[in-house]
Amino acid sequence: MNIAGLQKSSLLDYPSKIAAVIFTLGCNFRCPYCHNPNLITAVSSKKLIDETAVFDFLYSRKGKLDAVVISGGEPTLQSDLICIFEKIKNLGFLTKLDTNGTNPDILQKLINQKLVDYVAMDIKAPIEKYDKVVGRDVDLGAVKKSVEIIKNSGLNYEFRTTVVRSLLSIKDFEDIAEFICGAKNYYLQKFVSSVTLDANFSSEKTYTDEEFEKIKNILQKKITNVFVR
Repeated sequence: MNIAGLQKSSLLDYPSKIAAVIFTLGCNFRCPYCHNPNLITAVSSKKLIDETAVFDFLYSRKGKLDAVVISGGEPTLQSDLICIFEKIKNLGFLTKLDTNGTNPDILQKLINQKLVDYVAMDIKAPIEKYDKVVGRDVDLGAVKKSVEIIKNSGLNYEFRTTVVRSLLSIKDFEDIAEFICGAKNYYLQKFVSSVTLDANFSSEKTYTDEEFEKIKNILQKKITNVFVR
């Protein structure tokens, strides 16, 4: 696996658990507001983290960490992802996958083999705006399939959207609500100015707290629990 980063301890990435986060290299989206542009394209192999060193660390943290999150980039692009999840589960950790939902077959295999305990899927936009927001042609059928797989998985899960005002109108959230109708948990993530893939987005804005409440009210007509991060 191409491992580009390791966060040794996090209280935010797995609900109510202490987790390590493995960041994989490579993504098939080019979201202009991406906060991890260093994870999108190839870097020198000297900058990658040795897989053996990562598992040595995880072994040393048995009984101290609760969970391991595999994030990215887009983890399902890694050819050995299932094998890595198997190794993590064999160490006794809970596991979480962060994904953009473009590889439903891998997602289904992880669920069928009971290798993942929690799934977080990014919902980038209403379906009709996906290509524009992520900067790539998207297999929308695959994204829709992943949503249904997750909703019917029986696992703990969340859908989430990073909210950039210039890309997503309040009306767009009516369409997102229809897209993931019946979902249990949906998180609105406030965009925070930072390093971004497209430098023009480094100072982009999100909505006010009052506007987020309006968006929540729209979403709660179709989604069980809606939260703002």
